Amino acid sequence: ERNPIHYLLFITYFPHLIAGPVLHHKQMMPQFGQAQTYRISQENLAVGFTIFAIGMFKKVVLADSLSGYANPVFAVSKHAGALSLEEAWLGILAYTLQLYFDFSGYSDMAIGLSRLFGIKLPLNFNSPYKSTSIIDFWRRWHMTLSQFLRDYLYIALGGNRYGKVRRYINLMTTMLLGGLWHGAGWTFVIWGGLHGVYLAINHVFREYFPEPDRNANGWTVRVRAICGWLLTMLAVVVSFVLFRATSFGDAMVILQAMAGVASNVPVAEIIEHTDDGWNWVLWAGAIAVLAPNTQEIMSNFEPA
Repeated sequence: ERNPIHYLLFITYFPHLIAGPVLHHKQMMPQFGQAQTYRISQENLAVGFTIFAIGMFKKVVLADSLSGYANPVFAVSKHAGALSLEEAWLGILAYTLQLYFDFSGYSDMAIGLSRLFGIKLPLNFNSPYKSTSIIDFWRRWHMTLSQFLRDYLYIALGGNRYGKVRRYINLMTTMLLGGLWHGAGWTFVIWGGLHGVYLAINHVFREYFPEPDRNANGWTVRVRAICGWLLTMLAVVVSFVLFRATSFGDAMVILQAMAGVASNVPVAEIIEHTDDGWNWVLWAGAIAVLAPNTQEIMSNFEPA
């Protein structure tokens, strides 16, 4: 962009600064060139406020409530006792759901605020916890970042144009840098590398066991989808331990507790009211996995 006015408009447009979609110039600036953008629209106001309200509910009611059961587990270095198996799983499942509702809630709030001004921001989350493979997960999770990494790293490095080995090297490099993008720490780098390994394994698996066609036996498709979902969610949950932990040592303590590895240190009650915590995880998980997302609820109004 060479026009200084257009450039300033793009970089100062306030929803761009909220923790939401990663915006591209070509996704926004053409909308500012349309006359209807500058007209007050009752539909834009209604749709915008509705999307914003859904996002705020995700953030304030769901994410913030779940954080009370996740934070104590990830503060393990401050506790004298050891984590129990139940506490470790409750903590990481609460965090997995907290992160989704927090981040997708912020994205919905940014999309809703923008819609008040007649501007449509790109969709950023599309029910990622319904994914049946890690490839599918990254098409649904933080979609604008995935597209950015694909266009400006993976494809720029050569993508899959130079053979399988180069393809997996490019994939791993992209995910390692994607992890570093989230924070300057080894836990983020390892998290990105772990997802690079996940994606490589997923691509190899699909080469040898392609997706069943539409005429395949219904049970075959269902069993593959269920197994794929369970394996994908297990892989994602394990990776989020590294994403959230403040150090690799803390992450290993939590992973060992999740695996049921016995500790010689007496177990302390780190989480209060675990029954309430499981209720929050159950209901929030049902919303994330079974309920329609914001895009689907507002599908008649082209929300993003």
